[in-house]
Amino acid sequence: MEDSMPTDAVEGPEHAIPERLTWDELQRLPDEVAGGIELWDGRVVRARRGPFEHQQFSVRMRNALETCARRAMSGPATGGNGQCWQVGVETNVFFAPDKSSFLTPDFLVRHCLERGSDTFAADVALVGEVLSGSDTPKRRNWKMDRYAEAGIPWYWEVELDSAKTWDITWVRAYELAPIQADGLKVKPLRPAVYVPVGEWEPGDAGVVFPEPFKIHISWEELAF
Repeated sequence: MEDSMPTDAVEGPEHAIPERLTWDELQRLPDEVAGGIELWDGRVVRARRGPFEHQQFSVRMRNALETCARRAMSGPATGGNGQCWQVGVETNVFFAPDKSSFLTPDFLVRHCLERGSDTFAADVALVGEVLSGSDTPKRRNWKMDRYAEAGIPWYWEVELDSAKTWDITWVRAYELAPIQADGLKVKPLRPAVYVPVGEWEPGDAGVVFPEPFKIHISWEELAF
């Protein structure tokens, strides 16, 4: 049985928004309404906006990753492998040609595209989410599975200690890994899942990871 969308994800805003929309219909809504909606198979998914600190850390992570990407692109010796990277924040990632399914990660790394181009899952190397109070385990796992099904190689999470200081509790990296179905009596729901491959906490020597380019982020770059 396929995973169902979390109930808090399908509740629409207080406005009279239908349960299903096309991309064109969504575009005709007021910006303040459309900006809080994602779509999955044409169904409306409420994209809850986090508090001020949530946006702040999303931008700081994006800026830190962009610094690493620019360093990697400056020459082959830096680990860029001649590839071109762009780093964004709160950018729609489309999973279908008709844009009937899209999610909006807090930050992402994509292969370079022309200005104004839409971002499809095949263009994306890394997506990341900053977790705050509205990110229930069910909602988090549902989105994680959708990214995995789309074949996005890396998924990152940043957890904020919202109960105390609003500082970062940890940063965790996941890598897409194929499921070995040989010998299994029940066919897996999806061909690949994310497995944790790195975790960093304040006090560690920064966030250090080799993919999709050499990443080294100091805690000072992320500090509140």
